Amino acid sequence: MEFEREKLIIGDKIDILKNKRVLVLGLGGVGGYVTESLARCGIGSLVLVDYDTVDITNINRQIIALHSNIDKKKTDCFKERLLDINPNINIDLYDIFYNNDNKDVIFNGKIDFVIDCCDSLESKKILIEECFKRDIPVISSMGTGNKLHPELFKITCLSKTEYDPLAKKMRYLFRDNKEILNKVMVIYSSEKPCEFKGKIGSISFVPSVAGLMLTSYVVNKFLEN
Repeated sequence: MEFEREKLIIGDKIDILKNKRVLVLGLGGVGGYVTESLARCGIGSLVLVDYDTVDITNINRQIIALHSNIDKKKTDCFKERLLDINPNINIDLYDIFYNNDNKDVIFNGKIDFVIDCCDSLESKKILIEECFKRDIPVISSMGTGNKLHPELFKITCLSKTEYDPLAKKMRYLFRDNKEILNKVMVIYSSEKPCEFKGKIGSISFVPSVAGLMLTSYVVNKFLEN
């Protein structure tokens, strides 16, 4: 049985996870590890949202990035991979860039938790606002690039973040919405980012840890109830 070792820890609560449906926005370095670890935990249904294809530059940090997957849609690659892990999992795919024009599309059916792992500041804002409007719990990933110390990740509300440039921008966007600032949970790093000009750098063990911590947070929330 796939989940025998997990049942030794949580017992019949495995059935709680089988009946949960989680939405993941963004299937990159963080979101990829979220997605796979959710499936390996026995989450019964996933809604996966990403418009991108696998690029050779993803190989150093993204779990779906293999040479055999280059130029393939990330959503399609994950569906094939996750069904190989758990043939009974239900998967809904949205191959879109999430924005105001399609903000309602992904909320098709009951969603028990939303995990935001996308890179777009505007998409994050729209998604969080939609979750609060619909009373759906959400947790959002802040920046993992240009960092080398995953042990400095913390999960807290947005208003309590520091050092993280993306979190600073998010706090500014929601400066007039105290409810979101004080209630939306995020994962961020207190590490000061490496400073250099050009593209954002990344390494395998930083976004992966953030992704696994996000899964841990959500699964433990489910098990508390």
